[in-house]
Amino acid sequence: MQNSGQKFGSVCPHDCPSTCALEVEIGAGGRVGAVRGAADNSYTAGVICAKVSRYAERIHHPDRLTQPLLRTGPKGSGQFRPIGWDEALDRVAQAFTDSTARHGADSVWPFYFAGTMGLVQRDGINRLRHVMRYSRQKMTICTSLPEAGWVAGIGQSRGTDPREMAESDLIVVWGGNPVSTQVNVMTHVSRARKQRGARLVVVDPYRTPTAEVADLHLPLRPGTDGALACAVMHVAFRDGHADRAYLARHTDCPDALEAHLRTRGPEWAATITGLSVAAIEDFARLYASTPRSYIRAGYGFARSRNGAANMHAVSCLPAVTGAWQHRGGGALWSNRGMYHWDKTLIEGLDALDPSVRVLDMSRIGSVLTGDRSELGDGPQVHALLIQNQNPVTVCPDSNRVRRGFARNDLFVCVHEQFMTETARWADVVLPATMFLEHDDVYQAGGHSHIQIGRKLVEPPGTCRSNHEVLQGLAQRLDARHPGFEMSAMEIIDATLRASGWPDAETVLRERWIDAMPAFEDAHFLTGFPQPDGRFRFAPDWRAMGDTAGVMPRLPDHMESVEAATPDCPFRLVTAPARSFLNTSFTEMASGRRREGRPTVRLHPDDAAQAGIVDGAKVRLGNARGEVVLHARIVDGQQRGVLVSESIWPSECFEGGIGINALTSDDPGPPLGGAVFHDTAVWLRAAATEMPLAAD
Repeated sequence: MQNSGQKFGSVCPHDCPSTCALEVEIGAGGRVGAVRGAADNSYTAGVICAKVSRYAERIHHPDRLTQPLLRTGPKGSGQFRPIGWDEALDRVAQAFTDSTARHGADSVWPFYFAGTMGLVQRDGINRLRHVMRYSRQKMTICTSLPEAGWVAGIGQSRGTDPREMAESDLIVVWGGNPVSTQVNVMTHVSRARKQRGARLVVVDPYRTPTAEVADLHLPLRPGTDGALACAVMHVAFRDGHADRAYLARHTDCPDALEAHLRTRGPEWAATITGLSVAAIEDFARLYASTPRSYIRAGYGFARSRNGAANMHAVSCLPAVTGAWQHRGGGALWSNRGMYHWDKTLIEGLDALDPSVRVLDMSRIGSVLTGDRSELGDGPQVHALLIQNQNPVTVCPDSNRVRRGFARNDLFVCVHEQFMTETARWADVVLPATMFLEHDDVYQAGGHSHIQIGRKLVEPPGTCRSNHEVLQGLAQRLDARHPGFEMSAMEIIDATLRASGWPDAETVLRERWIDAMPAFEDAHFLTGFPQPDGRFRFAPDWRAMGDTAGVMPRLPDHMESVEAATPDCPFRLVTAPARSFLNTSFTEMASGRRREGRPTVRLHPDDAAQAGIVDGAKVRLGNARGEVVLHARIVDGQQRGVLVSESIWPSECFEGGIGINALTSDDPGPPLGGAVFHDTAVWLRAAATEMPLAAD
């Protein structure tokens, strides 16, 4: 029997709230074997997603980039030749120097997001940005809308310990699909169902894998979550389930809220959500009468023009019923705000100049095509350094993004693991390490552990980590900061100490540090993190952003979505696929086999009216673009609602145009944010292709 290899602890680096604690087998020659969840971690509990369990397929993939490349053909052609690291970094540094000399430092835009969740390798690009005074980045593509809505009422991004779901009598997964995207949630839900007979309710526009295993699924229309939340609160007040003592002690204006909600009952909400009055009444009574009720809020229902208002409305529910007082009660969106990091060393915050302009990452297409609402009075962007992101595929209004990348006066360097669509548009491509090939420190959004992932294997070819690339550029650009002179592990240790956490040696020895505060603080029984210690039903939206004037004073349905019209009568949701994580894992053959091909889910009656049969080729479009995919006729969603699980690489679509050609880069108020699930489209059967003539 072959030796299975030595086992090491590690951490999943991917953009999922779980950042799972891992156990990784390393065999002879640094070959990665089995990847499992750490059984002794109280949140991961030995369970990880199928994507990460197959990580050996990804890290040893034959298509990994292993050497720097220089473009030799037209932009976007994918034609490159190998070059050495010195030449590659010299070219990048020279392009940044030339752009700065001609147009100013803010004509250079370092662009990144969460291809890795490690704090050093992800956020270190900001150190170069701040030292060199390059344009800053508004981080809107994922969290700004849900975070604005959550913080509006609660005051900080944290909530009930997710392990308490196992002690709940009712778990409401609202706008999320943890079976596909955060499997550890289901571990704790399963414990509650088996041990307590707890019920699981899913609020989502379509029958997700999570909805399929729920006791109750509420398939509301996209963007109407605020109306449903208001109706639930209406019933709580009407039927005597509102905890008036808790409201008086812990909230800002319960009397005004009750008066406001008198006209927002189940009948009102039914006309907006498309749910029946009976379904709304049943859910409202169930929630309002269950003290140990836990809302696990996802990201999906906030990715709409009214997303922040919807999140705020949902976050009001446990304040009305007083669920925060009970073990297994309350709510959680993310614990990302609880770690009190001092990231001065990682991000170079001591060099940050707040007068340098900030560009919205979700609107990169508008930025690169000269939209003055983004550029302000500053110069056009003439140079990009991209790490941890694939904007040509992932960002909204992708046809506009491609037009921006096609500019001949734009220099692009992409640091990547695979030849993504964005990398194909680059002038210089640099090969990047994966998480087992470098050191980093991780926080969690979906739980409360701080973990360190050590370098366990050597990278293939000449791959370098993000930190090493930034060090090489800093040397050439004369960017001076202590962080550029330190190893990743030295930065990790110094950052932990500066932030009031145990040092790196201790974290490695203990495997993880649990940062969850005591019950009273986690449940806000000592006060919400607001100036007056009270939950806010009436947030100070204007303190958040310039567009806050459109926000409702009290929780409500906010009529601001891209509504269906006679020309575009369908509402499209671009939800995550189970086997992909944005565009990570799309290179793995196992995931592609499972997903099959790009599809759009539609209601049987919509299909019949359009003359579309299951599996038929269809075309979706609006003023921004068109895409071709295949129909999947299903129940579990309302008429007029389309769902395309994504994000498939664009080359998997006929014509090479992916789903984000349809989505808008309109910023959602009050802080901006990508509105991926708020799209109006038309749908029609695609023209039948003629067979090729025989030779």
